[in-house]
Amino acid sequence: MILSRRRALQALSALPAAGLIGAMPRAARAAEFSLKYGNNLPLTHPLNIRAQEAAERIARETNGRVEIAIFPNNQLGGDTDMLAQVRSGAITFFTPSALVAATLVPVAAINAAGFAFADYDQVWKAMDGPLGVHVRAAMAKVGLHAFEKMWDNGFRQITSGAKPIETAKDMDGLKIRVPVSPLSISMFKALAASPTSLQFSEVYSSLQTRIVDAQENPLPIIQVAKLYEVQKYCAISNHIWDGFWFIANGRAWQALPADLKAIVAGAINDAGIKQREDIKAFNATVQSDLQAKGLTFTKPAPDSFRAKLREAGFYGEWKTRFGEEAWGLLENAVGKLA
Repeated sequence: MILSRRRALQALSALPAAGLIGAMPRAARAAEFSLKYGNNLPLTHPLNIRAQEAAERIARETNGRVEIAIFPNNQLGGDTDMLAQVRSGAITFFTPSALVAATLVPVAAINAAGFAFADYDQVWKAMDGPLGVHVRAAMAKVGLHAFEKMWDNGFRQITSGAKPIETAKDMDGLKIRVPVSPLSISMFKALAASPTSLQFSEVYSSLQTRIVDAQENPLPIIQVAKLYEVQKYCAISNHIWDGFWFIANGRAWQALPADLKAIVAGAINDAGIKQREDIKAFNATVQSDLQAKGLTFTKPAPDSFRAKLREAGFYGEWKTRFGEEAWGLLENAVGKLA
């Protein structure tokens, strides 16, 4: 993202929340329920575009009784801050990635088990089905209401600077940046790589100065962060799928009358389905753009990676940590892992 655009987004996100809901009917501004929604993405991201549509639909269908003010782009703080705020009730809604939610609800990270999902059909079979129900129940135990439809954050891919990644053998000794996530660290160690946890703000400079040689992220983030400038190769590994849980403070959610709950849930879930399609269409264009910018792509088969994870005991360890029930629900959707 060029500097001028970044400044423009920062300026937009600094506007009062009323500026983000100016398109709502006038009646919505004297709402019976004024609710705050915070997230970490810029206004131009499909998540915020669809969330804004949902907010407008909710204001319209509730005749202005419910107003949702959107605070994008980390305006209310980082992920950890907003997770604490939604739990305390300082904000009503938040959309953490599953890895962020897992800091509070460990089983929420189960969708990020390495090389679990072959494609989106398996993802939505699990997360719209019994596994999603299981995770939402775990969130309810810590006072959070999770809506039925997850929003898409995409499959993560591996980029590298020194050599292409073709098989699991190419991971040996690879110095790779990973998020601050026990599951990610465990997976890359099991693949014999050398993972280092760094904040995302440090990734570009760390690759540039060769503190690390590789990193992993969804393609749109690789594009927006211009990581192609400091990397040569990208493996379409699909090693982790991550999504956003749309969550609400449990007390605030229970305080809404049943008719308003139905409208809010319907609008948010419908918007999530549309956002999934947006991300799918966006991903279809990103790879060709990155290729044009000089990134060379490989598409390694997952078999050697899964075999190495099994051999290292990765799946067995995380089956124990997530629990037999949750792991069984995952394997019902994707097939035998451990």
